[in-house]
This record gives sequence, C-alpha cells and structure tokens, in this order.
Amino acid sequence: MRRLVVAIAAVVAAAAATVFMALPNASAATPVRIMPLGDSITGNPGCWRALLWQALQNGGYTNIDFVGTQPPQGCGIAYDGDGEGHGGALVTDVANQNLLPGWLSATHPDIVLMHFGTNDVWSNRSTDTILAAYSKLVDQMRASNPAMRILVAQIIPVDPPSCPECAARTVALNNAIPGWAAGRTTAASPITVVDQWTGWVSATDTGDGVHPNDSGIRKMADKWYPPLTRALGSVPSPSASSTPNTSPSPSRSASPSASPSPSNGTATCTATYKVVGQWPGGFQGEVTVRNSGSRAITAWTTRFTFTAGEQVQQSWGTTLTQSGATVTAVNAPWNGTLAPGATASYGFIGSGTSGTPGVICTGS
Repeated sequence: MRRLVVAIAAVVAAAAATVFMALPNASAATPVRIMPLGDSITGNPGCWRALLWQALQNGGYTNIDFVGTQPPQGCGIAYDGDGEGHGGALVTDVANQNLLPGWLSATHPDIVLMHFGTNDVWSNRSTDTILAAYSKLVDQMRASNPAMRILVAQIIPVDPPSCPECAARTVALNNAIPGWAAGRTTAASPITVVDQWTGWVSATDTGDGVHPNDSGIRKMADKWYPPLTRALGSVPSPSASSTPNTSPSPSRSASPSASPSPSNGTATCTATYKVVGQWPGGFQGEVTVRNSGSRAITAWTTRFTFTAGEQVQQSWGTTLTQSGATVTAVNAPWNGTLAPGATASYGFIGSGTSGTPGVICTGS
C-alpha cells in the first residue's frame, strides 16, 4: 500500500508538469466516458488504471467515468475500476469474434485507451494480422461513436523466459503502429499513439517479464496521462440527447479497493478457477476470490490441486507456491482487503493442459 501511495504522488507530480493542457468543461452534465481496453495488463487487475484515475482527479479532471463491462479489481486505493480488460484475450480473437460491438453498446465510450496485442505476440500472430485486427476494432469504435478519440499504445515489452522470440516480435509490432495509426486517423476521430515501450525495463518493471509491478504501473499511468488529458480537452460536451450513462459511478463502485471498517460477522471467502487461454503445451489460468462473509477480510489464501502434472511457470497478483500438485496462493499487498461481496483476481501461466480444479479459500 505504501508503494502505491508513493506511486500516486509520482503521477500527481507528472500532472503538475502539464498545467498547460486545457481542462474539460467542468459544467458538462454528462461525464466523458473512457474505456480502458486490453488483456490482463489492463484488467487483472491493471492497477495503472487506479493511478491514472487518481492523477486525473487530482489534476481537475473530475467529470469523467471509466466504463466497461468488467467489474473493478482490487488495487488498494479508491478508483473507478470499470474497464474492458480481459485476461488472456488476443486482439485478433476479439476482432474475429466481433466481441467489441457488444461492449461498446453497453458502455458508449467517448475515448478508448487500447493496450492490446501482448497475447498475440506471445502466440506468434504476425504484425500484419494484429494491425488488421486493430483496424477492425477502430471501425467498430467509429460505428459506435463517429467522434471517438482513440489512444493506441505501443505495448510494453513481451519478454517472458518461456518465449525468447517475443521481444523481437514486440519491437516489430511497435515499429509498425505509428505508420498504421497515421493511415487510419481522421479529423473527426483521431488516433493517438502512446509510447508505453520507451524507458521500460523488464527486470525492474515486471515480475515475470510481462505483467507490470508497482514500478511498471506507475510508468504506464505516467505515459497515459498527457495524451489522455489532451483528448479530454478535445471531446465535445455531451448533448442532452446523449445516451444516458449506465455505468456505476465511482461513489458507488463495488471496487474492493475501499478500506471498510471492521464489523461483526463472519470472515469467509470463496474462489473460482477458470482457464482464460490455452495453447499447445501451456495455458493461462485465473482465480477470482470473493468475500462471501458479512464482514471485511484483510487477507486471503487459496489452494487447489492439479490432476494432470501441470506446473505454474509464473504468476501475478499473488504470492504463489507449488508443492507437487498442490498450489497455494496468498494475496498481494494491495488486494488482500475485501469488503463483503468484493472480489480480487490473480493469474498465472502454466505448462501442460489444465482442467478446472476446485479451489479452497481461507480469509481472515
């Protein structure tokens, strides 16, 4: 938690350095809707969103609403946690399966922040194939909102120990993104490239070569802030005929990041296991922990047992150990406190072919 507070302070300092940017119209009746779109780097739990939200609030950008069909994740600080980050998702699959139009129609964003392609690089999808998926998603965004502001990231390095070729594939994709964006941008719906690559150090900004740690989420929030505030300054004020906002507001978000006061009752939790990605010889798993009791818990532990020789290679959002077939996962420092009904998630990469083992959860 202390590291997150320090991170927030750093982002606020970055905000102070950009005072020349115009603030959005504070009197607009309808908040500007911002959709974070991507994979687990955005959504599991994607705590750069929490730091970015806090920086925007402290910078005077209060008439905003982060939107998405995915619920908030725990990051240890209060923020508007709605988003469209799907653990294990490939941007090429989202495009091929036409998943985005449904998400757009449910949330009606004005601005999209897209960091997408990590799993495609990992799965050896070609740069041209990934850019074709980007183009299809952009067309769908503009069909939803002809004045959509689109921020597309040059993605952070993909450099896991299990994929020595991924680093070069990431460079190839990132080098191609600016030219693609220049060819697809329009006056009504500009595409802004956000360089999330430069200055990234996998050894110190991730715990596994892929997913950002406390240092990494701070860097990502810092990179998003300036172009997002410029986009906010260019978004037309919503008219009275705009689609009503149906996304939960920050004040009533079910985000587990709140620090509830202890109360009488039981401290119990449940956990569910799912496979969010599968490929020959490996898989990505995700476990969601839910406080099923009547009072807050401040820590949780989950245990499950593999049945087919699976081995966890790396994990995020947890401290995870494996002994034989049994896997034990303890909360990270920032996602242990859960109010009744709140949830937190962690993910991992494993070798083998995973089933869906039952998970035992213990809260305290």
